[in-house]
Amino acid sequence: MSVNTDSAQRSADAQNYANSRHDANPSNIHATSGVTEAELEGLPTFDAVGGDWSDISAEAQQLGEERIVVNIGPVHPSTHGVFRMLLELDGEYVRECRGSTGFLHTGIEKNMEYRTWTQGVAFVTRMDYLGPFFQETGYCMAVEKLLGIEDQVPRRAQMIRVLLMELNRIASHLVAIGSALNDLGATTLMTLSFREREEILRIFEHITGLRMNNEFIRPGGVLEDIPDDATEYIRGKLPKIRRGLNEMMDLLAQNPVFKARFTDVGTLSLSALMAIGHTGPNIRAAGLPFDLRKYQPYCGYENYEFDVPTYTKSDAYHRVIVRFDECFQSLRIIYQVLDRLDASQGEPVMVDDKHIAWPAQLSISTDGQGTAPAHVKEIMTESMESLIHHFKLVTEGFRVPAGQAYTQVEHARGVWGCLAVSDGGTRPYRVHVNDPGFHNLQALSMMAEGGLLADAIVSLASIDPVMGGVDR
Repeated sequence: MSVNTDSAQRSADAQNYANSRHDANPSNIHATSGVTEAELEGLPTFDAVGGDWSDISAEAQQLGEERIVVNIGPVHPSTHGVFRMLLELDGEYVRECRGSTGFLHTGIEKNMEYRTWTQGVAFVTRMDYLGPFFQETGYCMAVEKLLGIEDQVPRRAQMIRVLLMELNRIASHLVAIGSALNDLGATTLMTLSFREREEILRIFEHITGLRMNNEFIRPGGVLEDIPDDATEYIRGKLPKIRRGLNEMMDLLAQNPVFKARFTDVGTLSLSALMAIGHTGPNIRAAGLPFDLRKYQPYCGYENYEFDVPTYTKSDAYHRVIVRFDECFQSLRIIYQVLDRLDASQGEPVMVDDKHIAWPAQLSISTDGQGTAPAHVKEIMTESMESLIHHFKLVTEGFRVPAGQAYTQVEHARGVWGCLAVSDGGTRPYRVHVNDPGFHNLQALSMMAEGGLLADAIVSLASIDPVMGGVDR
């Protein structure tokens, strides 16, 4: 910021401003503001200078080259969230690319310090709004680790968590693929992908009562057991989802236009991806079969049979194809989970410790979640002890021993980590999330620089960031 005390310059600035108005009379400006010309004499003026935009523009002007600085965003038309790209162009080629985040910052991590441990689930599920069940599970695993009850979580609750996460993985990948094609104008593929995602959202609604922001996974297990007809309902939906995936594959895999736009675009080597902390489908496309479900199993993933799809090149084309392959592997896991859920019907879905187990009993109906009438009758008319316990646990929450715990899950976008710190109270001292989308976005400049402007859009879409998780 610079200070300019030259009165002549001030007069010129006022004249320029006045000329930009319908009534080009400088005196009107002072009249409307109540400030006279005499009062302005001798007062300093301040020129606000921009940040990165001005720096790049000034540098380009000094170089004397015919380069253009283009500001793309912050926008949200199917670009995975509010994101801004600053591109320095030499004709149609990108010479420099800078990504700018923070436009979707919500302060979720700080807000969690003022809520109970259980209420924290309502916050983490809203971070990456396309992968809520991964975040709910990862956060609850951290709380359970602090409580020392990891081995006490019922196996049926773990099965339900796996079921919801794998369904969520398919739904997230469908949005990634559909929005990537929509960025290029292929609206038909986006329509197909959202059509199949809708079937998964109906399953979520049938189980949890909600399509998103479910808050269904809780410390110690899950909120409620799945409905009696849930496995049959899901089995009825899965063939349609598989047919939709096959239809999209038939339209895309060998489509010459799609291959021409995505093949060899945004290519990065495995060593480069590892150096910047890339995880998830994008690094598996480069040939590294790193998947936490295999290398560091959680929620009983070691008991399921599935493969980790890999390819030999991480370009935009193979990043799309590896997501398709992962959807089919998720279907493979889901069928195994359904068989085990049928065999374990009636088993508990929450830890036995009543100091931790959430006391609410819900009924799931077409209009969402609601407290079960039988539970209301018990705590309000039959048992004073149940009412007191319900009130204290819901309002105060349970105490978590002092310490810290870090847990990780294989999110649809990569490795999602959660650091939970407790000071021994009923609220977190600190919760910090390591979101894979934030790390993966670091690759954007390496993918885009040296390529065409049109390919920068493809590169961004192939990374599949969700800004709600990146910014938090």
